[in-house]
Amino acid sequence: MASRAGPREAGTNGSDFQHRERVASHYQMSVTLKSEIRKLNYAHVLLWLLVATQVTVSYLKLVSHDVVASPYQWEYPYLLSAIPTVFSFMSLPRNNISYLVISMISAGLFSIAPLIYGGMEMFPVAQQLYRHGKAYRFIFGFSAVSVMYLAMVIAVQIHAWTLYYNKQLLDSWFTSTQEKKKK
Repeated sequence: MASRAGPREAGTNGSDFQHRERVASHYQMSVTLKSEIRKLNYAHVLLWLLVATQVTVSYLKLVSHDVVASPYQWEYPYLLSAIPTVFSFMSLPRNNISYLVISMISAGLFSIAPLIYGGMEMFPVAQQLYRHGKAYRFIFGFSAVSVMYLAMVIAVQIHAWTLYYNKQLLDSWFTSTQEKKKK
């Protein structure tokens, strides 16, 4: 292949391009982490939609409370957990550190805190179900406390992994920022 400026520099055979085609590790990590965070955000949106559906169906009285139980008190503040997900989605395209930090802080306030409160709120009901085998609230024939504890376990895992990956991504972005400042 001929170069635009004329003959090739003496002493090169054209195989010295590999160092220019290598991608810095923090860029590779950023792409991988963004992909994982998007997947977790979509999982959270799905879980949020399930909780929002239960609250909406109960509030509008679309079906009997025998079919879908009225929501527990922790489910109302958990609906605010869409805020960290929105900020997370907004931070990814342009590597916006501020939005990612807001997402992480609000995840603790609007996602994790309601789940902790919900675990404490539903514990006496779960204890009664375990000891006496009696359930008074149902979701499609299943004990509401069992279904909601299952949803909470999944939600805690989703939020924990999201916070972990957000922290890793934040570190990756700071590494990139620090290298740019050195140059």
